[in-house]
Amino acid sequence: MFFSKKLKKFKNIKHCFFSRKNGFSNGLYESLNCGLGSKDHKENVLKNLEFVSKNIGCEKESLITMNQKHTNQVIYFKNLESVKNKLDGDSIVTSVKNVGISVLAADCAPILFYDPIKKIIGCAHAGWKGAYNGIIKNTIKKFNDLGSKSNNLIAVVGPCIDKKNYKVKTDLLYKFTDKDKNNKKFFDVDHNKSYTFDLRGYINNEITSLNVKNIENIEKDTFSEKNFFYSYRRSFVNKEQDFGRFISVILMT
Repeated sequence: MFFSKKLKKFKNIKHCFFSRKNGFSNGLYESLNCGLGSKDHKENVLKNLEFVSKNIGCEKESLITMNQKHTNQVIYFKNLESVKNKLDGDSIVTSVKNVGISVLAADCAPILFYDPIKKIIGCAHAGWKGAYNGIIKNTIKKFNDLGSKSNNLIAVVGPCIDKKNYKVKTDLLYKFTDKDKNNKKFFDVDHNKSYTFDLRGYINNEITSLNVKNIENIEKDTFSEKNFFYSYRRSFVNKEQDFGRFISVILMT
């Protein structure tokens, strides 16, 4: 379990970047796998989600996950009646209290947001596709539409794959540099003449460019820290059949 120093200062905010520990799953999914989309036993995943809801302090029905598809789609809960589980999207923004909004990840970055002035929380799922497609921009825009000023926002970027382990092909470099030639700074050539991509660096740059300056990073590498995190890429390299997802949650009381 990992926490933000910035968010821990607020008594009305509960949050956690959960690791893969302290759950009920076995084998590849050991142990706190919260991904119902995995091939893990459903009853184990449900037990894991109940464990998370108890730790974050909400009813299990009030722990909300998304059907994430690497889009730029933001879900907005206007009131308690609008809160629904498993909607399609990669971000949630809300001012509804006692609802745990969450992100599932396995190399992509979970991002938690809070505006302490307007009392609005948010979470976003940002892999390269989501970040490239504008999920961060759209999430912050939703805050702005609700009256939040960007310079009041706190953004916490959680555990994700480190640049040294994120090898990519030339086409991804060209995709990003075609969009903005300055994006080249997020790619390095490794010793095999392939590229590595700095996902965390790109995300931080996106957040900063939207006038959010109050940023914190949970500097953990999902690929190399096998005891703490699931990793899609590590599972692929190891030719494993599937992988779990760890969960990150924020709740306002």
